[in-house]
Amino acid sequence: MPHDPYARTFGFLLHDVARLLRRRFDRRAGTLGLTRAQWSVLFHIHRNEGVTQSCLAQLMELQPITLARLVDRLEQDEWAERRAHPTDRRAKCLYLKEKAMPVLEQMQAISAGIRAEAMHGLSPEACDALLDALLHIKGNLLSLEGAERDQDGAACPKSMIPGE
Repeated sequence: MPHDPYARTFGFLLHDVARLLRRRFDRRAGTLGLTRAQWSVLFHIHRNEGVTQSCLAQLMELQPITLARLVDRLEQDEWAERRAHPTDRRAKCLYLKEKAMPVLEQMQAISAGIRAEAMHGLSPEACDALLDALLHIKGNLLSLEGAERDQDGAACPKSMIPGE
């Protein structure tokens, strides 16, 4: 097999690892009765409870109509609900319903198992160093993105993100 010059390229390697993790999660989570898109929306709502639908679309990098259809389905199946925004009557805030909690716990257990499989053979110190490095890189990129957002105004308004 010829040598792959991209095997140790940061972007390609990070993309490949993320793809393999998603594929493994899809196989393990297939029994939960949700599509990847649906469980992704549930997870993001859980992480940002009360977020507006338009802001969540931005955070997830989805078209608003795509997210609206996913939320329609989650609402129909009683996984999530829309509520009126307290100060903006045009906006809808997203919340999980009680039915979603056990599935989120299962998703988190599946994720923990996959992380353990992926990091098998690495010492706890190596795992911590890897996570620290990724957090540092994320911080660098968010800092750069924040500067760009300040220039183009693309960020969600603080009133649309809970806790801010």
